[in-house]
Amino acid sequence: MQHGRLIAVSMGPGDPGLITRHAWEQLSRQDTIWTYPVRSLKKDSYALLIAQRAGLQMPDQHQALLFPMTHDTEILAKHWLRAAQQVQQMLESGRDVLFLVEGDASTYASYIYLGRTLNAIAPHLQTQVIAGVNAFNAACATLQIPLSEQDDTIAIVPAAYGTSAIARMLRDFDTLVLMKVKPLLDDILNLLEAHDIAQYARFIEKAGAPEERIVHDVLSLRGEKVNYLSLMIVRNPHRQRGEMVRGCKKKTQEPVLEN
Repeated sequence: MQHGRLIAVSMGPGDPGLITRHAWEQLSRQDTIWTYPVRSLKKDSYALLIAQRAGLQMPDQHQALLFPMTHDTEILAKHWLRAAQQVQQMLESGRDVLFLVEGDASTYASYIYLGRTLNAIAPHLQTQVIAGVNAFNAACATLQIPLSEQDDTIAIVPAAYGTSAIARMLRDFDTLVLMKVKPLLDDILNLLEAHDIAQYARFIEKAGAPEERIVHDVLSLRGEKVNYLSLMIVRNPHRQRGEMVRGCKKKTQEPVLEN
């Protein structure tokens, strides 16, 4: 029997219009099995909600896969293995399995761990990734601000690295995309205010979804509880840049002659 493929389908950040044509074609098939990540078996899958918002019809077989919110590596590895084993069983039945992922499947996505674990336990099975739109790209489009221009440098940083790391990166990058800012929001706001760049920051919650919220005055968020799906785009106009090297550099080393 021919085995199915695991296909990571990037759903975009929330707006069904941002689902790519490639992803839509896969989601329109009725001969697949849909899987989707949940943080708890009592909670909905955000990726699945995007598909439902788009009016896509679920296939007859579908299943949630549990990816709990924890930093305990042993617990995480246990659930990654369990999810991969579930997918392996589906694939060996001969049907393609779609794994729905909000945003892009290669950017801080649960698929990374699922695909890696499946490749480790069942290397004979094929996997595929369909690229998607990231939340920060969608946010920049809505805000009508550039993510980068000319020679700008960009860093995409999980806010969990803390304010000390963020402060160091402000010296080296023109734009910081701070992901998952919820746990450290007040600390980040204090840092931006101390560096006199709070006015160059924008806060985006659930980018592209009907509940999308954009806050220009980020300091007004102090003390507020925000959604897990929140990020901040920070421009640093005070960054001191070094001299740029224009064009191609001349070779300064003699070529190495092979014996």
